[in-house]
Amino acid sequence: MIIDSHAHLVAPEALYAYRAHLQASGGFHIGQPKITDSMIAETAASNVQTMDEVGTHMQLLSPRPFQLGHSMEPSILVEPWVAAHNDTISRTIAAYPDRFAGVAALPITPGAPVKNAFRELNRTVEELGFVGVLVNPDPFEGKGTAPTLGDRYWYPLYEKLVELDVPMQVHSAGCFSGRETYSEHFITEESIAILSLLRSDVFKDFPTLKVIISHGGGSVPYQLGRWQAERLHPWLGGSDDAERFEVSLRRFHFDTVLHYPPALELLLKTVGSDRVLFGTERPGSGTAHNPATGRPFDDLKPVLESFDFLQPAQLEAIFEANARKVFSRLSIKSGKTSSTGQEVSA
Repeated sequence: MIIDSHAHLVAPEALYAYRAHLQASGGFHIGQPKITDSMIAETAASNVQTMDEVGTHMQLLSPRPFQLGHSMEPSILVEPWVAAHNDTISRTIAAYPDRFAGVAALPITPGAPVKNAFRELNRTVEELGFVGVLVNPDPFEGKGTAPTLGDRYWYPLYEKLVELDVPMQVHSAGCFSGRETYSEHFITEESIAILSLLRSDVFKDFPTLKVIISHGGGSVPYQLGRWQAERLHPWLGGSDDAERFEVSLRRFHFDTVLHYPPALELLLKTVGSDRVLFGTERPGSGTAHNPATGRPFDDLKPVLESFDFLQPAQLEAIFEANARKVFSRLSIKSGKTSSTGQEVSA
């Protein structure tokens, strides 16, 4: 079975019209998105077709992060907007329960206690059956200074995630700083997330916390030599007996959303196949045609299968077993359902 652990919701346009309604009303008229069952059926079927084209059996769906609007004002708009995304994912799962599972967004807003997001966290995990959460490390969306993930601000969330045995996928959202696009901001925040967590006591205080870093770890694996040298440099407080940086990296899990095979090879050889989950973000920016291969950039299954350093058991772990282990709430049937709704062999 092929489980795509990093995929985003394909939603009816009516979902995004709801944001315009919220902002126009200033939050005085929350209402609900005007999304019919037929709209859900159409978008869900189109996504299943996209999965079938490349042989993906199941996707773990989260909202499209750049649309999440954590820094919207007034901040009371954020929770209903995030909840609308999560509800649309839940309805998509109901249409194809063997093809999708949910990874919830959380309504974390600038400067507010992270506990404010727990109502939606509990609802999505305990009532809707979601298997993970998406955590934006910069709810200011580039407009302010957010506490890094190593800061104790986040500790109530970590405690809650450990209690629920739910992994967090680190993935920033929008960016309105004027210095970066949101795609560039993704990589910046993922890199800061790794470095700040490894400088902190988080993994000592929460040894069973499961953290997935999106997009192959941002820039960190590529810059590993720099971070390793700092750990050993005596002028920077390092020593020869410091834990090697590549060992520390194995406290994280990573996805395969890297559209350049040498970069993906570097990640796998650095952290090991047991710390990498198959992910594509398909359909997304990587669905562009790659003229060098004749396939979309995000058709990553053949890329992984072409790596002669990976044994069959390692490929199976990347494609399925690692996701089952990290997303412990995930219950998956042995077969897959085709776009016609008939179960076929996995």
